[in-house]
Amino acid sequence: MKPLLSVRHLTKWFDVGKTGPGKKEVLKAVDDVSFSINRGEVLGLVGESGCGKTTCGKTILRILAPDGGKIVFDGHDITSLAPKQMEPFRRRMMVIYQDPFGSLDPRMTIGKTIAEPMIVHRTVSRSDRRERVAEIMGKVGLVPDQIDRYPHEFSGGQRQRIGIARALATNPDFIVADESVSALDVSIQAQIINLLQDLQQEFSITLLFIAHDLSVIKHISDRVAVMYLGKIVETAPKKRLFDDPKHPYTQALLSAIPVPDPKKRKKGNILMGDVPSPINPPEGCRFHPRCPQRMTVCDRKEPKQKEAAPGHFVSCFLYD
Repeated sequence: MKPLLSVRHLTKWFDVGKTGPGKKEVLKAVDDVSFSINRGEVLGLVGESGCGKTTCGKTILRILAPDGGKIVFDGHDITSLAPKQMEPFRRRMMVIYQDPFGSLDPRMTIGKTIAEPMIVHRTVSRSDRRERVAEIMGKVGLVPDQIDRYPHEFSGGQRQRIGIARALATNPDFIVADESVSALDVSIQAQIINLLQDLQQEFSITLLFIAHDLSVIKHISDRVAVMYLGKIVETAPKKRLFDDPKHPYTQALLSAIPVPDPKKRKKGNILMGDVPSPINPPEGCRFHPRCPQRMTVCDRKEPKQKEAAPGHFVSCFLYD
C-alpha cells in the first residue's frame, strides 16, 4: 500500500542574522527529515519544545515553503507547486492549531468560522452551508444553537472543538494536529483526545499528531516518530517504541514520564546539559553532548537511519 504522505529529506532553515561581512547565521529548524504516513494512520511526532515539530508540520502543509527535500501527497509531488496549483490539495490537508483562542477570529461567529473553508474551497452551496455547519458542530460535541455565538463566549475546550470542526469542514484526507491539547486542562485534554480518536476512525482521516507529551502520544498514535534538534532519531510502531526504545534520547523521554504512584520510584535517565542551539548544532550526532552512551565516533560522524528491528528505525551508532 502506498503511503498517503511521504516526506523525503525535508529541510527548512531560517536566516536569523549576520555574523560578519557576507556571512549569515542559519537556524536549522528541520534538517533532512524523512518519514511516511499510511492512509488512515495516526503518526505521533514527539520531542522537546524547539526541536522543529511545528515547523515540520507547517512545511508539510506548505504554510512554509521548504528549502529542500520532497513532499509527496497521494502520489503528487507538492514540494514546489505554485499557490494556484496547491488549491486542490489545500482542501484535502487541514490543520488544528495549538492555541484554541488565538486561532479564531474574535469578530466572526463560530458558524462563519466553520463555514469559511467551505466558502474558500467552494465545497458546499450557500443554501446548504448552515445545515452543514450545524451537522459538523454536532459531530464535535457542540450544540447547533450556538452557531451565532462568538469565540469569547466559549471555554477553552469548546474553542478547540470549534477548531476541530473547522478542520473537518471540507472532509479532508489529512490533518496536522499541532499541540492541539497542550493549552487545555488535563481533564479537557482527555475529552479532546477521545474526540479526535473517534473522528479519525469515523472519517478514516490520516493524522499527524504533534505533541511533547508522550502519554498523549501513546493514547492516540499508531506509530511514533521522535524528533531531536531538527532531525528524526527514531521511528517505530507505538507498542514497540514504548516497550523497547532504542535511541538514548527516546529512553530518556520515556523514563521522564511520571508514575501516578508515590510508592513506586522510577529509574530515570536524566540528561545532562541543555539542548544545543539549532543555529550552531554539534558536529556528528546532534545528541552526543547529552548522551549517556556516547562513543568517540559520535563526535565526528552523523549516524544514518538503520532498521534495528522490523519497522523500527533508529539513528544511532549503537546499532551499527
